Formats: sequence, structure tokens, C-alpha cells
Amino acid sequence: MPEAATVSTVRAVIGDSEFDRDTAVTRREPGVYDLDLSAGWTIISAVNGGYLLAVLGRALADALPHPDPFTVSAHYLTASQPGPAVIRTETVRAGRSLSTGQASLFQYDEEGNEVERIRVLASYGDLATLPDDVRTTATPPPIPPLEQCFGPEDGPAPIDGSSAIADRLMLKLDPATLGWALGAPSGKGEMRAWFGLADGRDADPLSLLLAVDALPPTAFELGLKGWVPTVELTVHVRCRPAPGPLRVSIATRNLAGGFLEEDAEVWDSEDRLVAQSRQLARVRLG
Repeated sequence: MPEAATVSTVRAVIGDSEFDRDTAVTRREPGVYDLDLSAGWTIISAVNGGYLLAVLGRALADALPHPDPFTVSAHYLTASQPGPAVIRTETVRAGRSLSTGQASLFQYDEEGNEVERIRVLASYGDLATLPDDVRTTATPPPIPPLEQCFGPEDGPAPIDGSSAIADRLMLKLDPATLGWALGAPSGKGEMRAWFGLADGRDADPLSLLLAVDALPPTAFELGLKGWVPTVELTVHVRCRPAPGPLRVSIATRNLAGGFLEEDAEVWDSEDRLVAQSRQLARVRLG
């Protein structure tokens, strides 16, 4: 088991935490859910894409006959803002071991018209029923012990303006991927960190949807600055995480035409690969 440290003496539990409250949805009618996007999960004024994915994931978990997200693919159409929203879901297919559904999140413009923010297609199953057979060449990322890593409180904000999401997270970055914070980015396009929720709540499949999109962008280590908005994000949840902090590793190999990909892996305290993702994001050049 990797060396880590306990960072909170008072721990929230799954189902009764800030994350659970802020991703809660209220069923208005079958397939339609009302919610309020919390300002606590914003970067500048835009709502974080991983938090949005968790909100949509919770609605789909209620709408579909299976409990756990296996694969979720999202297209981010317009920037979401804190405040009221509505999610509309549709069951595409319900099978014995997998069910597939789609969902869209809408908000309202100044004239009261609905604006679609994000559209998701997802397949759900039951992680508890998966076989234990694991054959992999993947290995956990080499991150120093948690107490040797650094969090947002240890340096300036990576983006000018408010970053409320930082207060919701336990995030400790690998010093080897912190060159950007010292004015000397490595150029390698890598980001690694210990990850958890600030109130001590352990991870579950829904919070894994947040974890893959909660680290500073790899663009910072490529020497770029500013907001890096997600265009598309696909997450694969592989198993239910064990209690304890997660390790997240993200890498970019190709930046071209103002877009880059980010490939993420999430590992739990038992050295299991619990989630993977790939996203396409836009960067500001020059």
C-alpha cells in the first residue's frame, strides 16, 4: 500500500457530505430533474467540468436500472454557471448487465430560454458483479508521499481570479510537476497529485467523475496560462475505489491547432486502477 497521511480528523461519509449535497438532484417527473449548480465548484466563474459530470451521473443513476457509471462521454456545449438548472434524461437501452442512457443539462438565458450546456451518453452497470480477474501492464504513478507534495495553499493561484473548487478538495501535487508554479514549466505536459475531498469523504464511482478533471491543466507544464475549457470528456470507471486518498496522473502528448488531449489514470489506496479518462480541451496560445 502506498505511503500516505491522514489529512482530516473529522471525516464526512458517502451520502452525507458537501459533494453529495452539491450534486443532489430532485426528480420533477420521470426522467426530468431540477438542481442548483453550486458556486463552490467553480474556476473563475465557470462550473468545473468534472463536477458537472458527477451531477449528470447522479441523475442517470436514478433514471437507469443499474447503479454505477461504467463509461460516460460528455460534450461541453456552453459554459455552465452557478444557479438553477434542469437535467433531462432518456433511457436508450436497458439490458441485463448494462443499461445506456443519455442526458442533457440546461440553464436559462436572460430571456428565460433554455440553453443546453452539456450532453452525455453513458452506460451503467453494477461494479459489484464484475469478476476479480485483472491482467494489466499499467502501474501506479510514482508520486512522493503526501506530506512531501504541495497544495493550492502553498502557492499562488494558477489562474487569476476566484478558484472556489480548491477549497472543496484535498489536492497535493507532485513537486516534479510543479515547475509552472515556479516560473519554470518542464515542457513535459504531465500532472500528478494525491486527490481527495476536503471534508474527508471517501471516493465512490460518482466522485471519480470529478477526480479525472480536478487537477491543474497539463497545459501549465507546457508553458501556457489561462483557462483550458473542456470540449469532450470520456471517463471509464473500472472498479469501486477502496477508502483512502487517490492518486491521479494526467499526461498530454500532443498539442496542435489550439487543442490538446489529456489522458488520466486514477489509482486507489490498494494500487488498483479505478478510473481512466481522455479529454479534448482548447488552449489559449500566445
